[in-house]
Amino acid sequence: MTKRERSKDGIWTRAIANRRSNFKILEFKKIMKVYVIGIGLIGGSMVLDIKGRYPDATILGIDNNEKHLQEAINLGVIDEAGSFEDLQKADFVIVSVPVDVALTVLPKVLDAVGDKTIVFEVGSTKKPICDVVANHPKRRNFIATHPIAGTEFSGPSAAIRGLFQGKTNIICEVEKTAFKLQEKALNLFTSIGMRIRYMDPISHDKHIAYVSHLSHISSFMLGKTVMIKEKDEQDIFDMAGSGFESTVRLAKSSPAMWTPIFKQNKEYVLETLEGYIANLTQFRDLLADDNYNAIFEEMESVNKIREILNGITIKK
Repeated sequence: MTKRERSKDGIWTRAIANRRSNFKILEFKKIMKVYVIGIGLIGGSMVLDIKGRYPDATILGIDNNEKHLQEAINLGVIDEAGSFEDLQKADFVIVSVPVDVALTVLPKVLDAVGDKTIVFEVGSTKKPICDVVANHPKRRNFIATHPIAGTEFSGPSAAIRGLFQGKTNIICEVEKTAFKLQEKALNLFTSIGMRIRYMDPISHDKHIAYVSHLSHISSFMLGKTVMIKEKDEQDIFDMAGSGFESTVRLAKSSPAMWTPIFKQNKEYVLETLEGYIANLTQFRDLLADDNYNAIFEEMESVNKIREILNGITIKK
């Protein structure tokens, strides 16, 4: 493996671009079996990309919603329904269920898989997930991942091709996964266009609370504020511009998925909320005091987020 360096906040980085040509692509030329448990946006999009990259792969779906299973088959997201009893035959198992459900499902999956199967879970919290399998006899068959990609939609119909192209996939506790299975997973991830970044689970959960979880809370509460004050739905529709629409887009996300995320990451979500509320309060006070120079400076200082999101390094 290439040399890795650890930054002060616990983030692992690793240059893998030059290693892609060294991956054993030939091992995927056999007809592989991929099981996806929970056929929604992330799991569904992932198997669509896998099928696109490896057309001979057999994609099997497991979901407690029979309508979702049939819809996924009809849409071509999966080839057929699968079962836990067949997981021993799997090459890959993608666990893409709500994070609270994953705590129960993941150990059962590891109980069922064979020695050459790699299992990965794709949810938005990592510390509770890593903890629940920490002492499992087949911990070596598991790799904790979080693909940083998505939309506000859910269910099999939300699955789209190309979702992960150029996106980052956070991997936690990679050293606890068997080396050959690590390479097998990394091969798959990079083959569908993902970049790899390493973090420890605690650092992941803390950082993701700021850049993802807080965004969803902000979107939900902005939507609520407007809906309370603007009783006429037609007024909202007529007067809302693209700025409002983009800001509240995440409020269309699934509460069934996001409530468990907030519960599992409560500590860091509360921390982010305290900082966010403090900034809102400060802005309100500046406005009340007619301190428009300070408001201008506040907004101007935050404008550099544009450069950060464009991938430009900001010199302090």
